[in-house]
Amino acid sequence: MPRKAKPAPITPKIDFHRALAPLFDLMGKVAYLPGGYGGIGEAMAWGLAMRGATIAVSGRDKNKADAMAARLRDAGHDALGLAMDATRIADINRSVAAVVKRFGAIDILVNCVGTQIEQPITEVTEEAFDTVYRVNLRSAMFLAQAVAKQQIARKRGGKQMHLLSVRSKLGLRHRGYSAYCATKGGLVTLIKQHAMELAPHNITVNGIAPTFVYTDLIRHVMENPKFRKQLYARIPLGRIADPKDIVGPALFFASPASDFVTGQILYVDGGITASQ
Repeated sequence: MPRKAKPAPITPKIDFHRALAPLFDLMGKVAYLPGGYGGIGEAMAWGLAMRGATIAVSGRDKNKADAMAARLRDAGHDALGLAMDATRIADINRSVAAVVKRFGAIDILVNCVGTQIEQPITEVTEEAFDTVYRVNLRSAMFLAQAVAKQQIARKRGGKQMHLLSVRSKLGLRHRGYSAYCATKGGLVTLIKQHAMELAPHNITVNGIAPTFVYTDLIRHVMENPKFRKQLYARIPLGRIADPKDIVGPALFFASPASDFVTGQILYVDGGITASQ
């Protein structure tokens, strides 16, 4: 009997040099970072710029946004600073329109907007809870919407990512984190839903969830020796994150390397969520 012909391989032939060289190349891309002048946002802005992206940074303090953009321009990168109050949808829409007018597009959204008002459960006020909700969750919805509209219209795909926290998955003992945990947890599911709705347009949506990161925002807790010792003891790698630890995940989600990844949360946490 004649031998059956071997089936043709289904593994595609790859020109590895051409396929792999541009995996983390952001040349020609425009990245918008609302809240991008804080410690984590600034590190991500520099990381994206150093891979070739044009950077727009916004926040309530226009002076800080302008100063951040000026530092990037002084280093040879194209950058823009904008004023934007993320609790005002009209502000969000105006900022997105301004970036598109200046640079022609927004290829990458990196949402760094966030806040925390610490109150024990028995003392949580309606005003504080609503403030955290508006900043952490409501703004994410409408930033994503505004950027998605122009990404869909351009028909060239895009990237969206949101900065979360391990508190999107874990509560925190002995601290008043009700509003923060609720909004970050809600953002996880919002990311998954947006990923489903935007997938037909080749737009990926993902989240980065660090543990505590060395920035001025956590000075008040890190200057508590007892809390700091307990925190280090809980993290398998024995430390909290540096802002630079968040840059690699941001580059991954912003670049072609993550083209087949959407609806995911990357916990940048020294192993803490794996150990609970």
